[in-house]
Amino acid sequence: MMISTRGRYALRVMIDLAEHRSGGFIPLKDVARRQAISQKYLEGIMTLLSKNELVEGLRGKEGGYRLSRDPKDYRVGDILRITEGTLAPVACLGSNEKPCERAASCKTLPLWTELDRLIAGYLDSVTLADLAAIDTAGEYVI
Repeated sequence: MMISTRGRYALRVMIDLAEHRSGGFIPLKDVARRQAISQKYLEGIMTLLSKNELVEGLRGKEGGYRLSRDPKDYRVGDILRITEGTLAPVACLGSNEKPCERAASCKTLPLWTELDRLIAGYLDSVTLADLAAIDTAGEYVI
């Protein structure tokens, strides 16, 4: 499994919104500047996040984006599933895949199934609040 640029940037944007939340909407140009990501590229990500109700958007002079709920209520796994589609390590475990004709005799299927379970379990155990609490040295801020 390789997380795409879109998935990585979505996490960065969500962390930025968590760190700068004050109840108001944050202009996308400010997020783009802080994260050194093209505003045009972020617009596509924000559309996806907004459509899936992870963020709220407001157009106009006082517009921008904000989180739709508390950072502790966002699981990293959910954010990545929205941006990546699946976190499955192999295609046959993807949710949109038809069952593999070799599944009954596949000696590697238990390996991939367990890896998928471990990945999902870990990513679902980390919240946006957890990531926002990490300082630049990679240590949790207490």
